[in-house]
Amino acid sequence: MSFFDQFPVQAFNHLDLLANQVVEGFIIGMHKSPFHGFSVEFAEHRLYNQGESTKEIDWKVYARTDKLFSKKFEEETNLRCQIVIDTSSSMYFPEEKFNQGLVLNKFKFSALGAACLMNVLKRQRDAFGLSLFDQSLHTHSHAKSSTTHYQLLLSFLDKYLTNPTQKKSTSATDALHQIADQIHKRSLVIIFSDMFDDKNNIDELFAAINHLKHNKHEVILFHVLDKKYELDFEFENRPYEFVDMETGERIKLQTHQIKEKYITQITSLKSLIQSKSIQHRVEYIEADINMGYDYILQSFFVKRKKMIN
Repeated sequence: MSFFDQFPVQAFNHLDLLANQVVEGFIIGMHKSPFHGFSVEFAEHRLYNQGESTKEIDWKVYARTDKLFSKKFEEETNLRCQIVIDTSSSMYFPEEKFNQGLVLNKFKFSALGAACLMNVLKRQRDAFGLSLFDQSLHTHSHAKSSTTHYQLLLSFLDKYLTNPTQKKSTSATDALHQIADQIHKRSLVIIFSDMFDDKNNIDELFAAINHLKHNKHEVILFHVLDKKYELDFEFENRPYEFVDMETGERIKLQTHQIKEKYITQITSLKSLIQSKSIQHRVEYIEADINMGYDYILQSFFVKRKKMIN
């Protein structure tokens, strides 16, 4: 059973609630894991010591683990994080009618991933901002750590969940240059994108990412894809009409006619993005939309720990 089989269609109407459930589940899982000390540090919890005040005990954690943990609070913001999401039309694949009424697509996966990360950042008193782009950077907020700010950014995400962009292409290069110029130095920049840009533009794209690196930012690139269809091309062997979601161009063909060539091309593009990421010291993570969020949260915590230390 996939992660999203556990949640009803209506779950995405309550992004805050769903993000909280995902984060709580991840934290509890880490408390029960052999990496106990690591989980205490990042979850803002520490073992309760007998004789201490009980007012900071997290009773929800106690109910699930039968262990006492005290909430740990920081007076100062330790980290600034800018979450960047591609909202171009290709991010809305698969469409609901293609996926038999299920709402899961690349943007919704990315939106919930962002909400989970912001949920954790808010818990840890870290500052977080949100940037959304397609052909241009159309939404950009500076990093803050308040609950009001968190709710505002969720409302931005909800807008694009309920109103998908139509025939909008990707222009990440200009957006990333703008973000690099506007955010506080030495931030963690987390990018969610399917990277469906012209292969000839990859050098320019990584020049923009290098602009972020030059300004002392750390970068995590989540390459968001539906692995089954976009990497492995596991369509039934029958006629389909394929539609370019960014241009509206349509083509009818049998899947076996193009499968081998398509896989060769997409594998080549993915390999190029991976090699460029290594070259520019960017943490590259393939993010299959059907695999849940544990690896996304864990990647964040590992990177945060390195930056804080």
